[in-house]
Amino acid sequence: MSGSIDYGKLMHNAMRGLIQNVLEDVRDNGLPGDHHFFITFDTSHPDAELADWLSDRYPEEMTVVMQHWYDGLDVTDEGFAVSLNFGDAPERLYIPYDAIRTFVDPSVEFGLRFESQDEDDEDGDPKPPSGPTDGPGGGAPKPDSDPEPQQQDAEVVSLDRFRK
Repeated sequence: MSGSIDYGKLMHNAMRGLIQNVLEDVRDNGLPGDHHFFITFDTSHPDAELADWLSDRYPEEMTVVMQHWYDGLDVTDEGFAVSLNFGDAPERLYIPYDAIRTFVDPSVEFGLRFESQDEDDEDGDPKPPSGPTDGPGGGAPKPDSDPEPQQQDAEVVSLDRFRK
């Protein structure tokens, strides 16, 4: 037996299992009520799969939205695949669970944030995420949204922003 219990790793595994269970239910039954997800993930993760133009635009991380339109949700023990609409162009993504940085369902004020030791500075305080995201429009922009969203710096989002 090792010298200590890695509670952080155990908690991350449990939280990723929770995401898998939620996605399996959505795959089988659809999104209930007002539920929808903002999922931010590491686009440079070696097992992440996305179109070249998306990885070029978002070389570090991207936030996608599963809400009004998604197709072909496939959930495995390692990650999930889904087709999302980017400016009326469906694209297939594969997102490993260990590439997920945040998982938020603003309809019920629920969110998970995964921090790695790489994100901690010398004082042990977590650093906010950096790099471009495609914002709340994510992978499912509203019909009147710009199909070419502007790149912007990532921001730490408080769940208070999504309260009704």
